[in-house]
Amino acid sequence: MSRRPVGYYVHHQGAGHWQRACLIARALDRPMTLVGTLSNFDTAEAPGSVLDLPDDRVGSDFDGRDGSAERPHGLHYAPIGADNVRARMSRLAAWMDAADPALIIVDVSVEIALFARLMSLPTLVVRLAGTRTDTPHLEAFRSAERLLAFFPPELDSAEMPEWVRAKTFYAGLLSGEPAASRSTKADGSILVIYGRGGTGGHRADLVAAATAVPDRHWHVLGPVNGGGTDIPPNLHLHGWVGDPAPYLARADLVVGGGGDGVVSAVSAAGKRFICLPEPRAFDEQIEKSRALSAMGAALHCESWPEPAAWPAIIAAAERLDPGVIGGLTRPGVIARTVSFIGDLADRLDARRR
Repeated sequence: MSRRPVGYYVHHQGAGHWQRACLIARALDRPMTLVGTLSNFDTAEAPGSVLDLPDDRVGSDFDGRDGSAERPHGLHYAPIGADNVRARMSRLAAWMDAADPALIIVDVSVEIALFARLMSLPTLVVRLAGTRTDTPHLEAFRSAERLLAFFPPELDSAEMPEWVRAKTFYAGLLSGEPAASRSTKADGSILVIYGRGGTGGHRADLVAAATAVPDRHWHVLGPVNGGGTDIPPNLHLHGWVGDPAPYLARADLVVGGGGDGVVSAVSAAGKRFICLPEPRAFDEQIEKSRALSAMGAALHCESWPEPAAWPAIIAAAERLDPGVIGGLTRPGVIARTVSFIGDLADRLDARRR
């Protein structure tokens, strides 16, 4: 009997979900279909088939909630009368019926996890950091065969129930092999990284910081908003870059949010880190930043510092031991994750027979 495919549901927020789905799909020895609202991503060279679903967002100020006072307690988002949601779930159901996947990896959505269970399909639900002990999350976790965390157990929430921890496979920080070696000599520069999931940086803030620390070159990757402020010669705005690894390799320290992609990249490069968590549901980035700080892996800042504070903050960050955050990236994480997924899918195939 041929082995059934695996589905991988990709959330549209940020780039991290898509990037890790692609890493896993390339390495998994089993057909995989990447599923989701994929218009934000370049799917031309996707490592497998794709299923593009209609966008389920309603309104221009979407925050992941439907505003209903009578929503079932096990759901986060279930708007009434949304044709796009109905079309989305109809297309997903048709694919599930036709493809008969051995397993659906859900990264991430309570509603998709519970819908797959209603369709009689087993799930591997991805856990994000933060305080996700509300009823919908716990019910999604309960419905899954296993749980998958792309962070080490040291960064898990202290409030997470033990049964959830016991059900979790802690893959660790997931990143591809860095294009630049850790042996590349740092040039003393400061690297500021903004991911796709946030609003980006503010030009005036970056100018003020670079002006306050004029003896260091500041390299900024990602979107920057605002204009009208002259850029000092030590500030370099690069926008989106295809490979941040060379900038990471040369940097003395990194300033960035607490998203999975940034933290994984900084850890893989073994760089001192100033973490400025961006607002996310369930305090995902704040909890992760505080945990990193508590273990001496990063310097936590609640918000973008005032210009006069930057020299002392940088001095404090340089006293960090980069080996602490570097130690959170363990060799073979991709192979280990793929082996876990493949073994689970094989067991589910055997159970089906």
